[in-house]
Amino acid sequence: MKISRYTRLALVVSTVLFAGYALAAAGGYHMIKKVPLGTAPGGGATREYFDYVTVDSVARRAYLSHNTEFIVVNMDTGEKIGSITGPDWKRVHGSALVPELNRGFITDGDAAAIYMFDMKTLAVTKTIKGEEDTDWILYDPASKLIFTFNGDSKSSTVIDPVKGEVVKSIPLGGAPEQAVADGKGMIYDNIESTNEVVAIDTKSLTIKSRFSVAPTGMPVSIAMDRKTRRLFIGGRKPTTLVMIDADTGKVIGEPFPIGDRVDANTFDAATNTLAAATREGTLHIFHEDSPDKLSVVETVKTEFGAKTMGLDPKTHKLYLTTSDFGPAPAPTDKQPNPQPVATPGTFRLLIYGQ
Repeated sequence: MKISRYTRLALVVSTVLFAGYALAAAGGYHMIKKVPLGTAPGGGATREYFDYVTVDSVARRAYLSHNTEFIVVNMDTGEKIGSITGPDWKRVHGSALVPELNRGFITDGDAAAIYMFDMKTLAVTKTIKGEEDTDWILYDPASKLIFTFNGDSKSSTVIDPVKGEVVKSIPLGGAPEQAVADGKGMIYDNIESTNEVVAIDTKSLTIKSRFSVAPTGMPVSIAMDRKTRRLFIGGRKPTTLVMIDADTGKVIGEPFPIGDRVDANTFDAATNTLAAATREGTLHIFHEDSPDKLSVVETVKTEFGAKTMGLDPKTHKLYLTTSDFGPAPAPTDKQPNPQPVATPGTFRLLIYGQ
């Protein structure tokens, strides 16, 4: 049988794509680069703190939460581009980007504030009054609104990014953690204190449904396969990861054991690869074989504290942050289970790839 050149070209392309997918499924993640980033301004000399990582794959920038600043680095080199900070910043957590407006937004939980900044100059342009313990933040492309998730306030603050003003506060019925938008007008948010996920309609700004994440508990990290409508949720009590149908709330398959204190999940839609990072220094890699099957690929040893993470969908690299840690202080009545203490001035970026 004679094969046309177009058919041969299609076969070559298919083979290359299949090889790329097979490579991702085969694992082999390892550290590519470690970048020291030093001390944060203000209280950074006496304390160390870091939280979420936000990736702008198009602009090739990663935004790293670091105590009283957000550090911006070149994703390809790891080189520091600049820092976003302010004199009254206390402890920043997450960032959300709105490239079409050239604006970014940063949450400060201790200051109960959201800082708006210019993505080109990194200059802060406005401080928006938020709610206590404002933490996770995301931009919903369907409603074109910003949503923050406020732990102690048990609410979500909705912000119009054009006006830089609060639109509404949505009561969530429990302490929220991380959330993900499906791009079609629904946000799914972990409610850590009630072991639930709530589905928020971003048009009506109301909760449409809520469902249990059992058999896992204390849900923190979340990612989504928007094509198959699957949520991947990491819990801390017990330390497991579950796959859930976003439309029905049904838990699919058995939970997977993961490391202690998970704090980030990413899903790579090009390779169907899920990653979960934990504070104990384990990076768990899974592959979504089908909408009803998730399988373990590998568990990679990283560094203690490397629990926050961002994914570059272009290169499939993972960006994690951590620091050195000293021993936990002695237990007290107020803090019976103290945690290891991060060492000031040792903050760093870890880049992992295949």
